[in-house]
Amino acid sequence: MLCRDGIISLFCFITANLISFLPELLFRLGFNVHSEYFTNVWILHALQYIFINILAFLAFRGFAYQVAIRALFLGYIFGIGILVSINAPPSWQMFGVYTAILASFHYTEFLAIAWTNPATLSIDSFILNHSIAYGVAACLSWIEFFLERYYLHSMKSPRFISYFGIILCILGEILRKLAMFTAKHNFNHVVQSEKSDNHELVTHGVYNLFRHPSYVGWFYWSLGTQLILQNPFCFFAYAFMSWRFFRDRVLIEEITLLNFFGEDYVEYQEKVRTGLPFISGYKINS
Repeated sequence: MLCRDGIISLFCFITANLISFLPELLFRLGFNVHSEYFTNVWILHALQYIFINILAFLAFRGFAYQVAIRALFLGYIFGIGILVSINAPPSWQMFGVYTAILASFHYTEFLAIAWTNPATLSIDSFILNHSIAYGVAACLSWIEFFLERYYLHSMKSPRFISYFGIILCILGEILRKLAMFTAKHNFNHVVQSEKSDNHELVTHGVYNLFRHPSYVGWFYWSLGTQLILQNPFCFFAYAFMSWRFFRDRVLIEEITLLNFFGEDYVEYQEKVRTGLPFISGYKINS
């Protein structure tokens, strides 16, 4: 069952998404009165976004307000991404798709925790502030896209590789969210150092395919984002840095899981692979 903060986030995400579509919808219906007052549609979007944030400030307090403004932000960015992918020149369309996929990933991270493990829900569940390295990597991918679009304009037109990236992102997202819903209260964005009373070893569902399905999904999702943008340099950089991050993360997590579950986890390791390329995890006898 979705908790109260999860419901607030869902309402705000959908509301912001619908409002972002409003100018386009009115225009397509022939009600383009707003064009008489706003020569630049982005000014209208800015005013709409400010307006819904004022409403959130008046309606919510404390943690609920922090949830609301982040869900509004991600919902509006998702909507703008869809609009760009439909209306922008070809060289910008895939950036719109990428933006929508990025916004939906961060929002659904929060929503999944709100649904499956609300006791651990926090603002960090949006993982918008995942790490400095994560933020730098995102910024570098945008810079590469903008530079290559400027100097090699035709390079960013939609191609097969971008559509393959979309599929990779969707499949990665599905796998990660299945992992979260399968693990339920056993899933946490932070590696736990102490075993709680209700902590169980999950080996069914997608965990019967991979020991770390959430990491596998995120790994391939990250590669997919760079295929969408057709960023050759960042694709290889993301592949290397993501692989290194998950290699270290898996080692730390598996040492913890071996301490928690002992022989049961050793048997699980023997039956199921990590799912990440060239990452075998931590083995006691290695």
